[in-house]
Amino acid sequence: MNRKKRPAAWLPLLSIALLSLLISACSSTGLGLSASGASSYGAVTAASIPNPNADVDFSKSDLKKVYLAGGCFWGVEAYMARIYGVQDAVSGYANGTGENPSYEDVIKGDRGFAETVEVTYDPALVPLDKVLKEFFKVVDPTSVNQQGNDRGIQYRSGVYYTADSEKAVVEAVIAKEQEKYNKKIVTEVLPLQNFYMAEEYHQDYLEKNPEGYCHIDMGILNEQEIPGQAGAEAGVTSESLKSAAASKAAGQIVIDPADYPKRTPEQLKSLLTDIQYQVAVEQDTEHPYSNEYWDTYDPGIYVDVSTGEPLFASEDKYDSQCGWPSFVKPILPEVVTYDEDNAYNMVRTEVRSRSGDIHLGHVFDDGPEDRGGKRYCINSASIKFVPLADMEAQGYGYLTGVAK
Repeated sequence: MNRKKRPAAWLPLLSIALLSLLISACSSTGLGLSASGASSYGAVTAASIPNPNADVDFSKSDLKKVYLAGGCFWGVEAYMARIYGVQDAVSGYANGTGENPSYEDVIKGDRGFAETVEVTYDPALVPLDKVLKEFFKVVDPTSVNQQGNDRGIQYRSGVYYTADSEKAVVEAVIAKEQEKYNKKIVTEVLPLQNFYMAEEYHQDYLEKNPEGYCHIDMGILNEQEIPGQAGAEAGVTSESLKSAAASKAAGQIVIDPADYPKRTPEQLKSLLTDIQYQVAVEQDTEHPYSNEYWDTYDPGIYVDVSTGEPLFASEDKYDSQCGWPSFVKPILPEVVTYDEDNAYNMVRTEVRSRSGDIHLGHVFDDGPEDRGGKRYCINSASIKFVPLADMEAQGYGYLTGVAK
Protein backbone atom coordinates (compact mmCIF):
# COMPACT_ATOMS: atom_id res chain seq x y z
CA MET A 1 0.00 0.00 0.00
CA ASN A 2 1.15 3.55 -0.57
CA ARG A 3 3.01 5.09 2.34
CA LYS A 4 3.96 8.62 3.23
CA LYS A 5 7.63 9.31 2.63
CA ARG A 6 10.04 10.35 5.35
CA PRO A 7 13.46 11.93 4.82
CA ALA A 8 16.21 9.43 4.18
CA ALA A 9 17.80 10.39 7.50
CA TRP A 10 15.98 7.52 9.20
CA LEU A 11 19.04 5.25 9.00
CA PRO A 12 20.82 6.76 12.02
CA LEU A 13 17.63 6.31 13.99
CA LEU A 14 17.62 2.58 13.37
CA SER A 15 20.25 1.87 15.98
CA ILE A 16 18.41 4.06 18.47
CA ALA A 17 15.14 2.29 17.74
CA LEU A 18 16.72 -1.13 18.19
CA LEU A 19 18.18 -0.08 21.53
CA SER A 20 14.89 1.45 22.60
CA LEU A 21 13.02 -1.73 21.79
CA LEU A 22 15.05 -3.54 24.43
CA ILE A 23 13.76 -1.25 27.14
CA SER A 24 10.33 -0.48 25.75
CA ALA A 25 7.10 -2.41 26.28
CA CYS A 26 6.56 -2.33 22.50
CA SER A 27 9.18 -5.03 22.07
CA SER A 28 9.59 -8.78 21.70
CA THR A 29 11.79 -9.18 24.76
CA GLY A 30 9.91 -11.23 27.30
CA LEU A 31 6.52 -9.76 26.42
CA GLY A 32 3.74 -11.82 24.90
CA LEU A 33 6.18 -14.35 23.41
CA SER A 34 6.78 -18.01 24.10
CA ALA A 35 10.26 -19.50 24.43
CA SER A 36 10.21 -20.24 20.71
CA GLY A 37 9.47 -16.62 19.87
CA ALA A 38 5.88 -17.22 18.72
CA SER A 39 3.26 -14.77 19.89
CA SER A 40 1.35 -15.97 22.96
CA TYR A 41 -1.75 -14.31 21.50
CA GLY A 42 -2.16 -17.09 18.98
CA ALA A 43 -0.57 -18.49 15.83
CA VAL A 44 -2.42 -16.11 13.52
CA THR A 45 -0.15 -13.31 12.32
CA ALA A 46 -0.99 -10.25 10.29
CA ALA A 47 1.16 -11.48 7.42
CA SER A 48 -0.85 -14.72 7.27
CA ILE A 49 -4.10 -12.84 6.60
CA PRO A 50 -4.53 -11.41 3.08
CA ASN A 51 -5.35 -7.71 2.96
CA PRO A 52 -8.88 -7.38 1.52
CA ASN A 53 -8.08 -3.85 0.33
CA ALA A 54 -5.21 -4.89 -1.95
CA ASP A 55 -7.40 -4.90 -5.07
CA VAL A 56 -9.83 -2.13 -4.09
CA ASP A 57 -9.74 0.91 -6.36
CA PHE A 58 -9.74 3.98 -4.11
CA SER A 59 -8.92 6.44 -6.91
CA LYS A 60 -12.43 7.92 -6.94
CA SER A 61 -13.10 7.61 -3.21
CA ASP A 62 -13.88 10.55 -0.95
CA LEU A 63 -11.40 9.42 1.68
CA LYS A 64 -11.60 10.38 5.36
CA LYS A 65 -9.15 10.02 8.24
CA VAL A 66 -9.45 9.11 11.88
CA TYR A 67 -6.61 8.65 14.38
CA LEU A 68 -6.70 5.66 16.73
CA ALA A 69 -4.51 4.99 19.76
CA GLY A 70 -4.68 1.52 21.23
CA GLY A 71 -1.36 0.40 22.66
CA CYS A 72 1.64 -0.62 20.57
CA PHE A 73 1.00 0.76 17.10
CA TRP A 74 2.58 -2.21 15.33
CA GLY A 75 -0.50 -4.33 15.92
CA VAL A 76 -3.09 -1.58 15.57
CA GLU A 77 -1.62 -0.57 12.20
CA ALA A 78 -1.56 -4.12 10.82
CA TYR A 79 -5.08 -4.84 12.10
CA MET A 80 -6.74 -1.65 10.89
CA ALA A 81 -5.08 -1.93 7.47
CA ARG A 82 -7.04 -5.17 7.01
CA ILE A 83 -10.46 -3.73 7.76
CA TYR A 84 -12.32 -3.70 4.43
CA GLY A 85 -12.58 -0.14 3.13
CA VAL A 86 -9.39 1.13 4.79
CA GLN A 87 -7.10 2.62 2.14
CA ASP A 88 -4.05 3.04 4.40
CA ALA A 89 -2.85 2.81 7.98
CA VAL A 90 0.27 4.66 9.17
CA SER A 91 2.01 4.46 12.56
CA GLY A 92 2.83 7.71 14.31
CA TYR A 93 2.64 9.88 17.41
CA ALA A 94 -0.32 12.12 18.24
CA ASN A 95 -1.57 14.76 20.66
CA GLY A 96 1.66 15.52 22.47
CA THR A 97 3.70 18.66 23.06
CA GLY A 98 6.48 19.94 20.86
CA GLU A 99 7.32 19.01 17.28
CA ASN A 100 8.80 16.04 15.43
CA PRO A 101 9.20 13.60 18.33
CA SER A 102 11.42 10.57 17.93
CA TYR A 103 10.50 7.15 19.26
CA GLU A 104 13.00 7.69 22.08
CA ASP A 105 11.22 10.96 22.99
CA VAL A 106 7.84 9.27 23.03
CA ILE A 107 8.75 6.34 25.28
CA LYS A 108 9.98 8.75 27.95
CA GLY A 109 6.36 9.82 28.31
CA ASP A 110 7.08 13.39 29.38
CA ARG A 111 5.79 14.93 26.13
CA GLY A 112 2.44 13.19 26.30
CA PHE A 113 2.38 11.63 22.82
CA ALA A 114 0.29 8.52 22.21
CA GLU A 115 1.32 5.79 19.79
CA THR A 116 -1.37 6.38 17.20
CA VAL A 117 -2.40 5.01 13.82
CA GLU A 118 -3.65 7.31 11.08
CA VAL A 119 -6.48 5.37 9.41
CA THR A 120 -7.53 6.54 5.95
CA TYR A 121 -10.85 5.01 4.88
CA ASP A 122 -13.63 5.21 2.31
CA PRO A 123 -16.87 5.94 4.21
CA ALA A 124 -18.88 4.57 1.28
CA LEU A 125 -17.33 1.15 1.99
CA VAL A 126 -16.83 1.32 5.74
CA PRO A 127 -18.60 4.12 7.65
CA LEU A 128 -16.87 5.69 10.62
CA ASP A 129 -18.97 3.84 13.19
CA LYS A 130 -17.91 0.50 11.72
CA VAL A 131 -14.24 1.56 11.68
CA LEU A 132 -14.60 2.29 15.39
CA LYS A 133 -16.50 -0.90 16.17
CA GLU A 134 -13.71 -2.92 14.58
CA PHE A 135 -11.14 -0.93 16.58
CA PHE A 136 -12.88 -1.59 19.88
CA LYS A 137 -12.83 -5.33 19.22
CA VAL A 138 -9.07 -5.30 19.92
CA VAL A 139 -8.79 -2.58 22.57
CA ASP A 140 -9.61 -2.60 26.27
CA PRO A 141 -11.18 0.85 26.58
CA THR A 142 -11.40 0.62 30.39
CA SER A 143 -7.65 0.30 30.88
CA VAL A 144 -5.69 3.42 31.87
CA ASN A 145 -2.37 3.87 30.08
CA GLN A 146 -2.10 0.15 29.30
CA GLN A 147 -2.94 -2.25 26.51
CA GLY A 148 -1.80 -5.85 26.82
CA ASN A 149 1.71 -5.87 28.25
CA ASP A 150 2.35 -2.28 27.21
CA ARG A 151 2.32 0.29 30.02
CA GLY A 152 2.81 4.03 29.93
CA ILE A 153 1.01 7.19 28.86
CA GLN A 154 2.04 6.53 25.26
CA TYR A 155 -0.11 3.38 25.32
CA ARG A 156 -3.37 5.03 26.37
CA SER A 157 -6.42 4.46 24.18
CA GLY A 158 -7.87 7.33 22.21
CA VAL A 159 -9.93 8.37 19.21
CA TYR A 160 -8.81 11.67 17.69
CA TYR A 161 -11.11 13.25 15.11
CA THR A 162 -10.60 16.01 12.54
CA ALA A 163 -14.19 17.26 12.06
CA ASP A 164 -16.66 18.34 14.73
CA SER A 165 -19.39 16.28 13.05
CA GLU A 166 -17.42 13.11 13.82
CA LYS A 167 -17.50 13.65 17.57
CA ALA A 168 -21.15 12.59 17.89
CA VAL A 169 -20.47 9.39 15.94
CA VAL A 170 -17.52 8.53 18.18
CA GLU A 171 -19.49 9.21 21.35
CA ALA A 172 -22.43 7.13 20.13
CA VAL A 173 -20.18 4.15 19.45
CA ILE A 174 -18.51 4.47 22.84
CA ALA A 175 -21.89 4.71 24.57
CA LYS A 176 -22.84 1.42 22.92
CA GLU A 177 -19.50 -0.13 23.89
CA GLN A 178 -20.03 0.96 27.50
CA GLU A 179 -22.93 -1.50 27.73
CA LYS A 180 -20.39 -4.33 27.48
CA TYR A 181 -18.35 -3.22 30.51
CA ASN A 182 -18.88 -2.78 34.24
CA LYS A 183 -15.92 -0.40 34.48
CA LYS A 184 -16.07 3.06 32.95
CA ILE A 185 -14.56 3.51 29.48
CA VAL A 186 -11.58 5.85 29.66
CA THR A 187 -10.74 6.09 25.96
CA GLU A 188 -9.95 9.70 25.05
CA VAL A 189 -12.25 11.38 22.55
CA LEU A 190 -10.50 14.54 21.42
CA PRO A 191 -9.87 16.61 18.32
CA LEU A 192 -6.55 15.84 16.69
CA GLN A 193 -3.94 18.37 17.82
CA ASN A 194 -0.97 16.98 15.91
CA PHE A 195 0.30 13.81 14.28
CA TYR A 196 3.85 12.90 13.33
CA MET A 197 4.66 9.83 11.28
CA ALA A 198 6.85 7.35 13.14
CA GLU A 199 10.25 6.24 11.89
CA GLU A 200 10.34 4.00 8.83
CA TYR A 201 11.43 1.13 11.05
CA HIS A 202 7.93 1.08 12.59
CA GLN A 203 5.95 1.25 9.34
CA ASP A 204 4.51 -2.13 8.31
CA TYR A 205 6.47 -3.66 11.16
CA LEU A 206 4.45 -6.88 11.32
CA GLU A 207 4.61 -7.27 7.55
CA LYS A 208 8.39 -7.21 7.74
CA ASN A 209 8.53 -9.16 11.03
CA PRO A 210 5.62 -11.65 11.01
CA GLU A 211 6.60 -13.15 14.36
CA GLY A 212 7.19 -9.77 15.96
CA TYR A 213 5.51 -8.73 19.20
CA CYS A 214 1.83 -7.91 18.91
CA HIS A 215 -0.71 -7.43 21.70
CA ILE A 216 -3.66 -7.91 19.33
CA ASP A 217 -5.36 -11.19 18.43
CA MET A 218 -5.21 -11.00 14.64
CA GLY A 219 -7.47 -14.05 14.45
CA ILE A 220 -10.41 -11.67 14.95
CA LEU A 221 -9.88 -10.61 11.33
CA ASN A 222 -11.01 -14.05 10.20
CA GLU A 223 -14.53 -13.13 11.38
CA GLN A 224 -14.72 -10.19 9.00
CA GLU A 225 -17.15 -10.50 6.11
CA ILE A 226 -15.72 -9.18 2.85
CA PRO A 227 -18.15 -8.29 0.02
CA GLY A 228 -17.69 -10.71 -2.84
CA GLN A 229 -15.28 -12.88 -0.89
CA ALA A 230 -15.39 -16.52 -1.90
CA GLY A 231 -16.93 -18.61 0.81
CA ALA A 232 -18.42 -15.64 2.60
CA GLU A 233 -21.82 -16.44 4.02
CA ALA A 234 -24.43 -14.62 1.95
CA GLY A 235 -26.47 -12.00 3.69
CA VAL A 236 -24.65 -11.83 7.00
CA THR A 237 -23.39 -8.26 6.74
CA SER A 238 -25.41 -5.48 8.32
CA GLU A 239 -23.39 -2.41 7.39
CA SER A 240 -24.64 -1.89 3.81
CA LEU A 241 -21.21 -2.77 2.42
CA LYS A 242 -22.44 -4.57 -0.69
CA SER A 243 -25.05 -1.90 -1.38
CA ALA A 244 -22.60 0.97 -0.94
CA ALA A 245 -19.97 -0.66 -3.14
CA ALA A 246 -22.50 -1.55 -5.85
CA SER A 247 -24.00 1.96 -5.80
CA LYS A 248 -20.57 3.48 -6.15
CA ALA A 249 -19.69 1.22 -9.08
CA ALA A 250 -23.00 1.72 -10.88
CA GLY A 251 -23.29 5.46 -10.29
CA GLN A 252 -26.85 5.00 -9.04
CA ILE A 253 -28.61 3.56 -6.02
CA VAL A 254 -28.33 -0.20 -5.61
CA ILE A 255 -29.83 -1.88 -2.55
CA ASP A 256 -28.45 -5.39 -2.20
CA PRO A 257 -30.79 -7.69 -0.24
CA ALA A 258 -27.75 -9.66 0.92
CA ASP A 259 -26.98 -6.75 3.26
CA TYR A 260 -30.32 -7.24 5.02
CA PRO A 261 -30.93 -10.94 5.74
CA LYS A 262 -34.35 -12.21 6.80
CA ARG A 263 -34.63 -13.19 10.44
CA THR A 264 -36.31 -16.27 11.87
CA PRO A 265 -39.61 -16.02 13.78
CA GLU A 266 -37.69 -16.71 16.98
CA GLN A 267 -35.30 -13.86 16.27
CA LEU A 268 -38.17 -11.52 15.47
CA LYS A 269 -39.88 -12.39 18.74
CA SER A 270 -36.85 -11.18 20.70
CA LEU A 271 -36.07 -8.26 18.37
CA LEU A 272 -39.45 -6.59 17.93
CA THR A 273 -41.79 -4.95 20.42
CA ASP A 274 -45.26 -6.41 20.89
CA ILE A 275 -46.91 -3.90 18.55
CA GLN A 276 -44.18 -4.31 15.93
CA TYR A 277 -44.60 -8.08 15.97
CA GLN A 278 -48.40 -7.85 15.79
CA VAL A 279 -48.26 -5.55 12.77
CA ALA A 280 -45.19 -6.76 10.88
CA VAL A 281 -45.59 -10.51 11.43
CA GLU A 282 -49.25 -11.03 12.33
CA GLN A 283 -50.49 -8.41 9.81
CA ASP A 284 -52.36 -6.26 12.28
CA THR A 285 -52.93 -2.52 11.70
CA GLU A 286 -52.17 0.47 13.92
CA HIS A 287 -54.67 3.15 14.80
CA PRO A 288 -54.52 6.29 12.64
CA TYR A 289 -53.04 9.48 14.09
CA SER A 290 -51.61 7.65 17.10
CA ASN A 291 -48.68 5.85 15.51
CA GLU A 292 -45.06 6.93 15.61
CA TYR A 293 -44.36 8.42 12.18
CA TRP A 294 -47.70 9.62 10.80
CA ASP A 295 -46.64 13.27 11.17
CA THR A 296 -42.84 12.91 10.84
CA TYR A 297 -41.39 14.92 7.96
CA ASP A 298 -37.74 15.28 8.96
CA PRO A 299 -35.04 14.43 6.38
CA GLY A 300 -34.05 10.77 6.45
CA ILE A 301 -35.08 7.30 5.33
CA TYR A 302 -37.43 4.61 6.59
CA VAL A 303 -36.12 1.05 6.84
CA ASP A 304 -37.60 -2.40 7.43
CA VAL A 305 -37.86 -2.77 11.22
CA SER A 306 -36.90 -6.46 10.96
CA THR A 307 -33.85 -6.26 8.67
CA GLY A 308 -32.83 -2.63 8.23
CA GLU A 309 -33.38 -2.74 4.45
CA PRO A 310 -34.09 0.79 3.15
CA LEU A 311 -37.67 1.11 1.91
CA PHE A 312 -38.89 4.71 1.74
CA ALA A 313 -37.34 8.18 1.69
CA SER A 314 -38.41 11.44 3.27
CA GLU A 315 -38.44 13.14 -0.13
CA ASP A 316 -41.33 10.84 -1.14
CA LYS A 317 -43.39 11.26 2.04
CA TYR A 318 -46.46 13.47 2.07
CA ASP A 319 -49.48 14.29 4.19
CA SER A 320 -52.36 12.22 2.81
CA GLN A 321 -54.52 13.08 5.85
CA CYS A 322 -55.17 9.39 6.44
CA GLY A 323 -53.34 9.19 9.78
CA TRP A 324 -50.60 6.80 8.67
CA PRO A 325 -47.20 7.46 7.05
CA SER A 326 -47.83 7.91 3.31
CA PHE A 327 -45.34 7.78 0.44
CA VAL A 328 -45.69 8.20 -3.32
CA LYS A 329 -43.19 5.42 -4.00
CA PRO A 330 -40.47 3.25 -2.43
CA ILE A 331 -36.79 4.18 -2.81
CA LEU A 332 -36.47 1.47 -5.47
CA PRO A 333 -39.39 -0.54 -6.91
CA GLU A 334 -37.74 -3.85 -6.05
CA VAL A 335 -37.50 -3.31 -2.28
CA VAL A 336 -41.20 -4.09 -1.85
CA THR A 337 -43.46 -6.90 -3.04
CA TYR A 338 -47.23 -7.08 -3.47
CA ASP A 339 -49.97 -9.54 -2.52
CA GLU A 340 -53.74 -9.50 -2.98
CA ASP A 341 -55.50 -8.93 0.33
CA ASN A 342 -59.15 -10.03 0.58
CA ALA A 343 -59.60 -9.48 4.33
CA TYR A 344 -62.56 -7.58 5.74
CA ASN A 345 -64.59 -8.19 2.55
CA MET A 346 -62.33 -5.84 0.63
CA VAL A 347 -59.93 -6.31 -2.25
CA ARG A 348 -56.71 -4.45 -1.52
CA THR A 349 -53.08 -4.65 -2.54
CA GLU A 350 -50.85 -5.51 0.39
CA VAL A 351 -47.28 -4.15 0.44
CA ARG A 352 -44.54 -6.34 1.96
CA SER A 353 -40.82 -5.85 2.38
CA ARG A 354 -38.55 -7.75 0.02
CA SER A 355 -35.88 -9.17 2.33
CA GLY A 356 -37.78 -9.35 5.60
CA ASP A 357 -41.09 -10.37 3.97
CA ILE A 358 -43.01 -8.51 6.66
CA HIS A 359 -46.37 -6.74 6.34
CA LEU A 360 -45.89 -3.01 5.69
CA GLY A 361 -49.37 -1.78 4.72
CA HIS A 362 -51.28 -1.24 1.46
CA VAL A 363 -50.97 0.75 -1.74
CA PHE A 364 -53.87 2.71 -3.24
CA ASP A 365 -54.47 4.68 -6.44
CA ASP A 366 -55.56 7.91 -4.77
CA GLY A 367 -52.15 9.51 -4.36
CA PRO A 368 -50.97 12.84 -5.89
CA GLU A 369 -51.49 12.60 -9.65
CA ASP A 370 -48.47 14.78 -10.39
CA ARG A 371 -46.27 12.32 -8.48
CA GLY A 372 -47.52 9.06 -10.01
CA GLY A 373 -50.95 8.73 -8.41
CA LYS A 374 -49.97 6.14 -5.77
CA ARG A 375 -50.40 6.25 -2.00
CA TYR A 376 -48.30 3.79 -0.04
CA CYS A 377 -50.10 3.67 3.30
CA ILE A 378 -47.54 2.17 5.71
CA ASN A 379 -47.67 1.16 9.37
CA SER A 380 -45.17 2.94 11.60
CA ALA A 381 -44.62 -0.29 13.53
CA SER A 382 -43.17 -1.96 10.42
CA ILE A 383 -40.57 0.69 9.72
CA LYS A 384 -37.78 2.54 11.52
CA PHE A 385 -36.86 6.15 10.78
CA VAL A 386 -33.14 6.93 10.32
CA PRO A 387 -32.52 10.71 10.43
CA LEU A 388 -30.25 12.20 7.78
CA ALA A 389 -27.69 13.17 10.42
CA ASP A 390 -27.35 9.51 11.48
CA MET A 391 -27.41 7.85 8.08
CA GLU A 392 -23.69 7.68 7.39
CA ALA A 393 -22.90 6.45 10.90
CA GLN A 394 -25.51 3.70 10.55
CA GLY A 395 -24.25 2.55 7.15
CA TYR A 396 -26.75 4.36 4.93
CA GLY A 397 -24.42 7.07 3.64
CA TYR A 398 -24.93 5.92 0.07
CA LEU A 399 -28.59 7.03 0.32
CA THR A 400 -28.20 10.57 1.63
CA GLY A 401 -29.24 11.95 -1.76
CA VAL A 402 -32.85 10.83 -1.24
CA ALA A 403 -33.10 12.02 2.36
CA LYS A 404 -34.33 15.59 1.86
